[in-house]
Amino acid sequence: MWNGKRLAVILPTYNEADSIAECINAFHELGIVDDILVVNNNAHPDTSPAVARTFAREVFEPTQGYGAAIRRGFSETALSDLVCVCEPDATFDPRDILKLLPFTEDVDLVLGSRTVQTFIFSGANMGVFLRWGNWAVAKFTEVLFNTVYLSDVGCTFRVITRAGIDRMTPEFRGNGSSFGFEMMLHAARLRVPLVQVPVKYLPRVGESSVTGDRKKTFRLGMAMVGLLVRERLRRK
Repeated sequence: MWNGKRLAVILPTYNEADSIAECINAFHELGIVDDILVVNNNAHPDTSPAVARTFAREVFEPTQGYGAAIRRGFSETALSDLVCVCEPDATFDPRDILKLLPFTEDVDLVLGSRTVQTFIFSGANMGVFLRWGNWAVAKFTEVLFNTVYLSDVGCTFRVITRAGIDRMTPEFRGNGSSFGFEMMLHAARLRVPLVQVPVKYLPRVGESSVTGDRKKTFRLGMAMVGLLVRERLRRK
């Protein structure tokens, strides 16, 4: 538990069989996580044997997509007061959750940011294209929603309070890769209190199914811009 609150970690997985066990163990060793949930989203067959050797529990989500996995994770962790979402591909340091958690005393959504140069490690997939693309869409979001300072729309390391999840869940629509950004937009539109905190960004183990391909990354960025405009035009 953390400050008397039950804490769960959701790890959506598709192609992280080589790194997921280390990620699970790192969260467990912190001594504050009550529930580690792996959402197997049609993942590599080596994933389940790796998870079985850890303290995590595993559920299978047949609907393909990052958003589908996270939405399943939220429903499976309904008894937790705080829920952390993190990708188990070694790009994040689980110890950085200790940076995010204190802000849950004041806000319902604490987002990580990977665009602060100090915390971008050598070999991390955060070149000029990704870094400034994320920053540009973040600033566009700030302006359109008159919201807090943002620098990264693609970081998937975050902590959400149960109140925040309950408030945003009826708004969730997407199942794909832009779901993390969709959550940010719902929070901004509904005035769910949020803040962004720099976290370490490390080299990935294996290749990403999205950001490993510049064309896919560009298409995702355009989809995010479209989502941003649509959400801004919606009524509260």
